[in-house]
Amino acid sequence: MSRPLRIEYPGAFYHLTSRGNAWERIFLDDADREILLDVLASVVERLVWRIHAYCLMGNHYHLLAETPQPNLSRGMRWLNGVYTQRFNRRHERVGHVLQGRFRAILVERDSYLLELARYIVLNPVRAGLASAPGGWRWSSYQATTGEKPAPRWLSVNAILEQFGNDASAAQGHYRQFVAAGLDRDSPWRNLRGQVLLGTESFVRALAPRLATLRDRMEAPRSQRLAHRPTLERLLPVANGLSRAQRDAAIRDAHVRHLYTFAEIARHVGLHYGTVSRIANRPVHQGKT
Repeated sequence: MSRPLRIEYPGAFYHLTSRGNAWERIFLDDADREILLDVLASVVERLVWRIHAYCLMGNHYHLLAETPQPNLSRGMRWLNGVYTQRFNRRHERVGHVLQGRFRAILVERDSYLLELARYIVLNPVRAGLASAPGGWRWSSYQATTGEKPAPRWLSVNAILEQFGNDASAAQGHYRQFVAAGLDRDSPWRNLRGQVLLGTESFVRALAPRLATLRDRMEAPRSQRLAHRPTLERLLPVANGLSRAQRDAAIRDAHVRHLYTFAEIARHVGLHYGTVSRIANRPVHQGKT
């Protein structure tokens, strides 16, 4: 299976999905769902993401996310990695919880904000989990309609502003808009190249970025890694690095230079799991 393309730039807008490993359930109870939302709140705070809509299902979740900085992959590694650690610790398990590859569709915001927000909150209805979107508490629908307070990490205003300046009236129009969506075609009918959703001009504007990414991914791994610095240069263990310096160097070795956790662990004399936690820890977060 080919590796999916990840187009990242300031202000990018994505529909994100992540599924359970082998399509297994990723939430065994409501406490697990609370944990994922707690981790998501941390990602939003640290990386300054904007979440416009979400829905947690049984074996997958949906996010409609905007990234003011080009940090999608970093945020998704953090979200899925920390959730996996907490899920496994809580249920006394080991191994993967989520599939290794999350799916990211790069979306033209002005054309698809409302349509995708509606598609996401209607998922439980289509799956037979609720008779109406308001009957499923694990989505952004109730917060957007004002039925419950919106958490700090959820940005409902961008959606409601599409329906006018009066909040109460906008919420009513939003309800009507969502209700009408059950009879509409899927937005994915207009998907381009498995990664883009937008108008012709949007797709044309991103074509050079897409071509560059494809060229990089088609290059042999040995060619791509031939000129990376050695671990001894990145992590000079004999030079007495401080813990903060060491952790920053570990993240750099893994994220920028593609060294595996196992390679880094052998070099610095740490356990594989410790290296994984350091690499996935947000830059400004202290020790845990």
